[in-house]
Amino acid sequence: MVFQSRLTLCVLVALLSCCVLLRAEKIGDIANIVGVRDNQLIGYGLVIGLNGTGDKTSSKFTMQSISNMLESVNVKISPEDIKSKNVAAVMITASLPPFGRQGDKIDIQISSIGDAKSIEGGTLVMTPLNAVDGNIYAIAQGAVVLGNSQNMLSGTVVNGATIEREVTYDLYDKTGMTLSLKNSNFQNAIKIQNTLNEVFGSDIAVAIDPRTIKIVRPAKLSMIEFLALVQEVQVDYSHREKIIIDEKSGTIVAGVGIVVRPVVVSSGDITIKITRDTPIDGDAQKLDADTTFDPKESTLNTQGKLTTISSVVKALQKMGASPKSMISILEAMKRSGAISAEIEVI
Repeated sequence: MVFQSRLTLCVLVALLSCCVLLRAEKIGDIANIVGVRDNQLIGYGLVIGLNGTGDKTSSKFTMQSISNMLESVNVKISPEDIKSKNVAAVMITASLPPFGRQGDKIDIQISSIGDAKSIEGGTLVMTPLNAVDGNIYAIAQGAVVLGNSQNMLSGTVVNGATIEREVTYDLYDKTGMTLSLKNSNFQNAIKIQNTLNEVFGSDIAVAIDPRTIKIVRPAKLSMIEFLALVQEVQVDYSHREKIIIDEKSGTIVAGVGIVVRPVVVSSGDITIKITRDTPIDGDAQKLDADTTFDPKESTLNTQGKLTTISSVVKALQKMGASPKSMISILEAMKRSGAISAEIEVI
């Protein structure tokens, strides 16, 4: 008890000291515990009760599935004799959460695989859900809800599956576990190693690569207590700047502090010049507290300070650049070295 009290006090002191650090993050937010994860489930079933919007009789697998289902309830009929359009063949997917117990409910997603027009208003008939090992882990059934989606062929059933088989996690008797960073980074791996060793004592943690940290629980703590404390410890997390671009929708997501170095970029009928230390007079427009934009000269000036991606996007919008043009300009800036942040196109 004395050890635990002292350990808890040490953790609290470490948390308080880390809170003043810039970009302090909890280990539980930036790293996963290896082995503790979701498992994907999949199943094939039928949605019934459709108002003539189901699969056509030309969908042989649907008609065969209907015949098989009816045979299971002692109604024997040939697939060729079935003319119903009120049934749709669907695939069901779900995630089995870690430590899910028998009787727990999980959400499921349903998608048509035939030529149905809509599965709105239908009901999924009892369907087993299997994992990659072929075993049945849940049973799905329930009314399909499409929500606000315009896709009439995909829906969900909230709490639509019941867990029938559990995935065993033996944590209590373990003496060591492995942490896996969500993003590989040598500095962050070392920071986690050093912080945990300071909080719990030397040789508790060791980073074996930029993503993996091996940890060993103290003798006076159970593994559950140890992991609970580890996940709450904060470290000074080094965050890599990134620009996310969705080419389909034209969406650009970026941190407002990403720096753009002086450069001249021309794309189509749009040319933008990024400068510093050159005051702009006349009809210059103020984009923010330190940035001005001259629409006549297409010049962006930060008057001695660094230009940010936020100012560039605002200037391009004022010039009437389309989302496609802005994406092309940002990618060209990256290739020229004007932007050091990573660009990810999705």
